[in-house]
Amino acid sequence: MRINTPAINQDSPWLFPGRRPSQPMNPGTLRDALRKLGVPAEKGRTSAIRQLVLQAPAPVIAQALGYHDKSTTRIATDAGAPWKNYAPGAHSS
Repeated sequence: MRINTPAINQDSPWLFPGRRPSQPMNPGTLRDALRKLGVPAEKGRTSAIRQLVLQAPAPVIAQALGYHDKSTTRIATDAGAPWKNYAPGAHSS
């Protein structure tokens, strides 16, 4: 017998909650849902990273998202990010 429960857990801390409690939506499922709606995932991802590198240094964003720092640095350069002279590493005084 199947229990009728909503697919989205309203109490989840995730922006895109999965079907399992306290788990995010599978990236493939999200990608497929966006494609069905006609949203180009690649352009959306680049736009999101572009906004992030305007707010923080590209190497920091790369490490946080698991990207190569050259990729985020290229996006930052294209976006005119103010962090182009940021020196990654420990900055203790």
